[in-house]
Amino acid sequence: MIPSRPLRPLLLALACSAAFAAHAQAPVSGRVEIAAGDLAGALDAWARQSGTQLVYRADQLRGVRTAGARGLPADQALDRLLNGSGFAARRDASGAVLVVQQPLLAQASPVPAPVAAPAPPPAPEPAPPVAELETVQVTGSRIPRAQVEGPAPITVITAETIRAGGFTSVPDVLQSLTQNGGETQSQQSAGGADFSPGAQQVDLRGLGPNHTLVLVNGRRIADFPMPFGGRSNFTDISSIPLGMIDRIEVLTGSASAIYGSDAISGVVNFILKKEADGITLDYRFGRTERGDAESFRLNASGGLSRGAFSAVFGAEYRNQQPLWGFQRAQQDSSYDAPNPERYGYPPRNFLITDWWDDYIDPGEDTCNALSHLNEGTMHYAERRNYGNYCGSDRAVAYRTMISEREGINTYASLNYDFAGGLRWFADVQAGRHEVSLFRAPRSWALMTADGTEWDYFYNRSTEQLEYWQRQFTLEEMGGLRNGMVNTVQKTFSITTGLAGRLGEAWDYEAALGHSQYRAEISWPQIVAARANELFLGPQLGVDEDGYPIFDAPYSRMYTPLTRAEYDSIFARTTYHPESDTQTAWFTLTNAELFQLPGGAAGFAATAELGHQSYDLKPDPLATQYYYYSWKDSDGAGSRNRWALAGELRMPLHDTLNLSVAGRFDQYRFAGRDPNKFTWSAGLEWRPIDSLLVRGSYGTAFRAPDLHYVFTGPGNDETSVTDFYRCDTEEPDAESYDDCSWGDEGIIRSRVGNRDLEPETSDSWTAGLVWSPTASWDVSLDWFSIDMRNQVRDLRANEVMRWERDCRLGLNGADPDSSTCVDMLARITRTVDGSIYGVHVNPINIARERTQGVDAASNLRFDTPVGLFRLNAGYTWVDRHDIQEYPDEAVVDQFAVNSGYDIPRTKASLLVGWEKNAWSASVQGRRLGSLPNGWSYDEVWEEGDPGPWIEATYRYTANVGYRFSDHSRLSLSVVNLTDEMPPADPTYTSYPYYDISWFDTEGRSFYLQFTHKFGGSAL
Repeated sequence: MIPSRPLRPLLLALACSAAFAAHAQAPVSGRVEIAAGDLAGALDAWARQSGTQLVYRADQLRGVRTAGARGLPADQALDRLLNGSGFAARRDASGAVLVVQQPLLAQASPVPAPVAAPAPPPAPEPAPPVAELETVQVTGSRIPRAQVEGPAPITVITAETIRAGGFTSVPDVLQSLTQNGGETQSQQSAGGADFSPGAQQVDLRGLGPNHTLVLVNGRRIADFPMPFGGRSNFTDISSIPLGMIDRIEVLTGSASAIYGSDAISGVVNFILKKEADGITLDYRFGRTERGDAESFRLNASGGLSRGAFSAVFGAEYRNQQPLWGFQRAQQDSSYDAPNPERYGYPPRNFLITDWWDDYIDPGEDTCNALSHLNEGTMHYAERRNYGNYCGSDRAVAYRTMISEREGINTYASLNYDFAGGLRWFADVQAGRHEVSLFRAPRSWALMTADGTEWDYFYNRSTEQLEYWQRQFTLEEMGGLRNGMVNTVQKTFSITTGLAGRLGEAWDYEAALGHSQYRAEISWPQIVAARANELFLGPQLGVDEDGYPIFDAPYSRMYTPLTRAEYDSIFARTTYHPESDTQTAWFTLTNAELFQLPGGAAGFAATAELGHQSYDLKPDPLATQYYYYSWKDSDGAGSRNRWALAGELRMPLHDTLNLSVAGRFDQYRFAGRDPNKFTWSAGLEWRPIDSLLVRGSYGTAFRAPDLHYVFTGPGNDETSVTDFYRCDTEEPDAESYDDCSWGDEGIIRSRVGNRDLEPETSDSWTAGLVWSPTASWDVSLDWFSIDMRNQVRDLRANEVMRWERDCRLGLNGADPDSSTCVDMLARITRTVDGSIYGVHVNPINIARERTQGVDAASNLRFDTPVGLFRLNAGYTWVDRHDIQEYPDEAVVDQFAVNSGYDIPRTKASLLVGWEKNAWSASVQGRRLGSLPNGWSYDEVWEEGDPGPWIEATYRYTANVGYRFSDHSRLSLSVVNLTDEMPPADPTYTSYPYYDISWFDTEGRSFYLQFTHKFGGSAL
């Protein structure tokens, strides 16, 4: 591994910054100088130059432009900036200015973020401190938050929040959201390594990653080209550049009436930086307390304005070194397993069994001769009730906990203002990342040319049926680097269009957008036929029972392979998947469509045309029985869509606003044209200035997923419990874990379903925002989402349970029911009754529902020792249940043995302080209790440990110092108390903890230095 030298760029940046930091900024003159450009950025500049407290809702200003104001007094400049924008300025009694829309178009509105960063210390030049209050951007404001909130809750995470939280990637940021309660694949996920290596997801409300719509600058981006878990398409958030994010807006709840398909559980909108003057360099270096998993990130951004043309541009380079399982004492050996005598047996690197699955003892001397392998950890091992073999306890730890990643992202936002209010705009993004991870050493057992994994063969050398298994060692494969899964991710997006005015009342925007995701993914493989020949020799026919015959002396098993021999059976399978999406849209808005008692009603209408496609482009050999235990499915398809939508906001009274929206979408694919109309409504009532009572209702849908529809026949390996054989042949077993058929390897087959219907949902919210003082506010919102016709793959273990119940008439199962007929047809058994395969496919299931409460509070108070801020967020889920089939019982996902791994509660609290040039914060996060391993596997019984893992807490500390208004340094300590995953005596598979929610990275330190050359203050 080539050592990185991330400190060199940091030292260079520090040296350059020292030269520029000495130059004080020129004081602001009495007149305002603001260039044409984005209105939100212009208002920020006006607030700094005028020294005035300012409040506006950033979500309302998104995409709004201004002609600028030069050489004017502050009041006249503000009027000039707002001229023609549909916004006006109002002053409160304190002198603060509130910018309001005339009127506000139907738009979901904010609730407090789960955390918020403390505002940066004021610059030496007197100016109001800048803080970000969710989607309400505040410049030292004293206007109560209840006056600017809207009907539906939105959470916003700002760039300062990200800095204070010590987050290292976009997935880390979103994991901190209390509303992000779903189980997704982490970098430790074996399934992720097999199906979508290097990609990560967000899962709002725990309804699945494919039900959260992800946008960048309000626009759709291409899906990751490989499906989540080999099943459904999703958006990869791991490659979004963290340093280019201005803020992240999160709307939780059904929003298809505004955004169209996919927005069932919510919308995550990444807003990239739109305003920049001067050049900003931001460098961040991090490593764990144990000296590993080094990372660094260098971000450069800037902007320019030349007459009618303005541009913002940026680039971010990122380098992350891997963290290996063997680098943590908690998981560097199979003997770290709970109850190691029972569950801690080493991987079976060299194994031969007889027909009865008893291990054929190789003898201690045989294993001693292999003891140099896997770094000297191969030894004479034993598995209880089975026997002895040669195994390495170290082998389980040959796995990456954090993937290796190196890549660059670039971004540019361009604008040109023509005469007459016409404006051209374009956003361009491009990125390339290389990601490498290690799932496990390759292995081999007998697989014949027709794909049959006989496992057993007749060995003429010993005159008995045997099973042979090899897991290859570090030395045989020539180092871990040769066994890594390598991915090259290439992303590109461009949006361009024109915006202007039609007549005196209507504004329009016409635009085209294209986004694509190309990848090259390479997995290490063992070529089955070559390995069969190397270990077993030529096949000599079949015996009377149909088992293949070989003449294989044991010396072939217990002789390590030379590098040349390993290379002769090794190969890489390389896929070239791609996905893309194109959208054309035309939007009309009228800020004063008609007058109502509370003011002017605003209206917006949108027409869209879109196309979406994907193509897995697998290695042709991977769709055959060529590689050992790997036969994949192909998948390719496309669809077209069109949509019409409208939004209307009506101020019915000075204290009452009504927002309504409606949208019609039609899709065309596979000879079908499903369509859906969705609508939403929101109500805001302000009985007093300090109180907002709000509520919203919305319908949503998700068009059938492309991979759910177009995937071809394929299979993978998994394991199931053969409940039928356990209950009938070993009814006295203590648990299914102790049953001889408790962990049966099977082939899971799957094919797409072109008859799928759209998924649909209803979403309700109701709540209030109370601001009893200018420095304290509280919000409380109830949510409910009811999703029907949800598409899911059947779980293979669920099919096995149904087989038992249907064959034995248990749990009310009727053998003649349509469910039983379907389930029994999905199972394939061999002639001796052993389970061989289970067939699954995507289906529209009955219903999934969730409801609960989000709460948040923000408090600010000034003291002689500094300004303090407290920001708190809490989510409590009252219910989350699912019904797989209409005639099946409802499953409570929080119940014992539910098979689901989601927390009922998540909470966060940030305490921040700032005084003069110093700032500091401590953020705490609480993850509610989770099911233990046996409950998740649905085998927990009374008297067993658990069934819950207690709530866990993690803390991050940050301290910052501002050298000047153009230069600052901060240090973050993530996992301040160096917490490790909670001990779970029932989590018996490596790495012996719940990888969806925990890791063993431990305490980590991140040093971040930012310097801006020229322009306004940071």
